[in-house]
Amino acid sequence: MELIDLAVRSFVTFFVVIDPVGTAAIFVGIAAHESPRDRRRSAIRGVVIATLVLLGFAFLGEPLLRALGITLPAFRIAGGILLFLLAVDMVFARRTGLRATTPGEEAEAAKREDVAVFPLAIPLIAGPGAITSVLLLSGGDPAGAAGLLHQAVVVGVLLLVMAGSLACLLAADLLARALGETGVNVISRLLGLLLAALAVQFVADGVGAVL
Repeated sequence: MELIDLAVRSFVTFFVVIDPVGTAAIFVGIAAHESPRDRRRSAIRGVVIATLVLLGFAFLGEPLLRALGITLPAFRIAGGILLFLLAVDMVFARRTGLRATTPGEEAEAAKREDVAVFPLAIPLIAGPGAITSVLLLSGGDPAGAAGLLHQAVVVGVLLLVMAGSLACLLAADLLARALGETGVNVISRLLGLLLAALAVQFVADGVGAVL
């Protein structure tokens, strides 16, 4: 039951933070100058690069925190606050750079021939919220076989969400036409409410551990 709970919590967190539907809608705009073939190539490369970045933080994030002298409860509190700010942006459809490109980044992306690395992989997919979520969910796992199983569940769910993100990016034009800007914003607001609750839980867990 604990593993099922971890899998469900990981899936909801990753799906909400990465927001495959919203990312696909943004991708349509930043890759408008590319041919359909180039867009497919950019989508695949962007997802692969973002996945490698997030997997790196999943396996090396906790040792990095220890090296910096940051305890996991402290990071849970800080990460929860960051995710709550991200949730506020989603609910109010604001664009502050936490989950979407800023106007300056969009202007820079428009000048690039290849948008796979920037801004698609980073920061749209593997942004601050996604990196924080990976660290929070993969950190503090039990030692031994239980720890390996914990890590395997988190990584497996992450790969599942990334596969879903790739599917949405490949069907970006279709999604954009079907949902429209209003539909994307409605979905983002609903996901933002879920993320706010998850963020509060992360903060509560961190405070409880400190106390």
